[in-house]
Amino acid sequence: MSETPPDAMTSPNPVVLYACVHNAGRSVAAKRLTEWYAKGSVTVLSAGSEPGRAVNPMVAAVLADRGIGTGAETPTLLTSELVADADVVVTMGCGETCPVFPGRRYLDWEVDDPADQSREVVERIVDDIDARVRNLLAGLGVIAPERSD
Repeated sequence: MSETPPDAMTSPNPVVLYACVHNAGRSVAAKRLTEWYAKGSVTVLSAGSEPGRAVNPMVAAVLADRGIGTGAETPTLLTSELVADADVVVTMGCGETCPVFPGRRYLDWEVDDPADQSREVVERIVDDIDARVRNLLAGLGVIAPERSD
């Protein structure tokens, strides 16, 4: 019986944490888009500094129109443990409340809050997040296909 050579071993998936204030719109969209594009090659978390009660219904509707469900998503509290477990931490409006740990990559995406916005505005916000997610995944070495409308 031979051992697997070290260079043939697969490395663990990178862990990406998306954080915003309510974990109901932006971070949920980023999480679900990342999961959709990465197809299991990235572990994705999302949380909020002041979690809301439910996913923003307009964000859920825009993602559903793209074939991406949000039914299993529940707003979660941003904790030090979640940040400590992440390789990449992407903040969207809660950067000042996000704990900082050495060795993590931090990105701050200036993305509009979809709360109380029209469908047209939410579609634009999700498009913005979509492009940023694909760019992040490309930087992580994950091939992200172009979205087909």
